[in-house]
Order: sequence, then C-alpha cells, then structure tokens
Amino acid sequence: MKVLMFYELAEGGLAKAPAHFASHQARMREFHGRGVLLMAGPYGTPPVGALGVFTSRAAAEEFARDDPFMLNGVVGRCTIHDWNEDLA
Repeated sequence: MKVLMFYELAEGGLAKAPAHFASHQARMREFHGRGVLLMAGPYGTPPVGALGVFTSRAAAEEFARDDPFMLNGVVGRCTIHDWNEDLA
C-alpha cells in the first residue's frame, strides 16, 4: 500500500509559488532521500494542484505539516488517501 497526497492550489497560490519553490523543493528532496516520498509533481495546464506518492500516511502528514507551500498560502487544501496500487 502507498499513500497519495493531493494539493489544491489556493486562490492566487500560483503567483506565490516561485518565492517558496526552493524551500519546498528542498523538503521534497529530503523526504525522497529518506525513501518516504517516491514521486511528486504538479498536474494540470496550468497547474491546479500537485500529487505526492508516499510510503506511509505518517510521512505524508509530516511532509504537509511543515511544507513551505502549505505554510505560505500556495496550497489551499491538502487531502491524503490510502492507495492499494495494482499492477494488473
């Protein structure tokens, strides 16, 4: 089982993203280096949100709690869901 974390941009969040991107990216690299963030990235054109794939709910919650995008109004909503991936 994996855990999916969905970010939805806040109103005006896209304009705020560049100022906080470096610290957000550093956090992603930290969690990826620990092996708990498998992949992440924005979706939509232009972006309307982002998706992260984590190894546990605890890791996803920890990431979101202190993510600069969450703390600085880039993200308006975060949801976390268990995912039973199937390679059929």
